[in-house]
Order: sequence, then structure tokens, then C-alpha cells
Amino acid sequence: MKRASTAPVCGAAVMPRPRADAVRNRERILAAAREVFVEFGSAAPFDEVARRAGIGNATLYRHFADRPTLVHHVVLFTMHRVTASAEAALAEAPDAFAALCRFTHAAAHERIGALCPMLADGFDREDPELLDARVALAEAVENLLAAGQAAGLVRPDIGTGDLMVALSQLSRPLPGTGCLDTDRFAHRHLQLFLDGLRAPAHSELPGSAATLEDLTQKTV
Repeated sequence: MKRASTAPVCGAAVMPRPRADAVRNRERILAAAREVFVEFGSAAPFDEVARRAGIGNATLYRHFADRPTLVHHVVLFTMHRVTASAEAALAEAPDAFAALCRFTHAAAHERIGALCPMLADGFDREDPELLDARVALAEAVENLLAAGQAAGLVRPDIGTGDLMVALSQLSRPLPGTGCLDTDRFAHRHLQLFLDGLRAPAHSELPGSAATLEDLTQKTV
């Protein structure tokens, strides 16, 4: 049987790989923009994003032509990194509860609490890239939580939505410019929350477990 050729078809367009320095610049911009948006909101000046990224304004605009494009990619950047942290925690932590703790603190470090304020009017929540990222994130976090519950280490009456709401609220900076340095409080309070997820449960929760579907009606 003749093996199919893997050579490119003559005349077919071949997409060039982005240069390594271009990839680094893009990631540096997205990380800097995320930090600026955490502090000042998504209306923060582009000049400040460029300054934090250590690049010129021309380089910033070459990667992201306008504010909606930059906000869109910051959201995707954060979601992809949080998804990867959930997958790594489940694969590498010594047990399922340790994996849940590792993921929760990593997600806070990735500023996942800053996502909701960025989803202002005009943000396209039905963008295919965003929908794919949301599905991947939901699956990764659901697997993490299900592993903890299956092992009897996490109380069974919570859902992925419960975890993500608490994570978003507890890792989000408090209103006011004097309350930016919340990392030292956020991780402390997140650990208190995580201790409340341990099985066996010591109380009965009101209502029912929240899913990510419950949250997506008004958020990501």
C-alpha cells in the first residue's frame, strides 16, 4: 500500500510559525495587561500596558490593534492558564484534595477574579474561541472536583460553580486604590474556604450545588 505523502501540496499556503521573540512579546503583553486591568479596570491606558510589558506602544498595537481585541485575548490567556493549572494539579498532586488546593491557589495567582469585570457590555461572550476555552476550563475543574469527591476527600454537596464563585470573589481586589495588595489576604482566605470543602461536612448547605452552566448565563 502506497504511503500518503506528507509534503505540502504545491501551491498550498503554509502558515509560518511565529518567531520565538514575537511569542514572548505577546505573552508579556497579555500578562502585563492582566495586571493593569486588575488595578485600573479594562479601560486602563494602553501606555501603562506597554510600560509594564517593557515594550513600545508600536509593538503593543502591532499585536493588538484595539482595546476590545486586547481584552478578548487577556480573557483567553487567563482561562487557558487556569485550565492548564487544573490539569497539572490533578496529574501531579499527591492526592485529590491537595490537587484542589494547588489549583485554587494557582488560579488566584492567575488573577481569575479579574475576568468578570472585564466582561463588560460589548464583550462577545459567544465567540467560538471563548466558548471552546470555557468548555475546556469547565471540564478540567469538574474532573478535579469529581476526583476529590470520589476519593471521599471533598464534601459531595458542592458543584464546580460553587468553587469558581468563591475563587472569583475571594481573589478579586477590593474596591478602592488603597486595596490593591490583596495577595497576602486572598490566599489566607482561600485556604479557610478550602478547609470548609473537606469531607465529612460539618454543616448542611442551603440551596443546591451550583454548576458552571448556572454562572454562564450572566458571566463567561
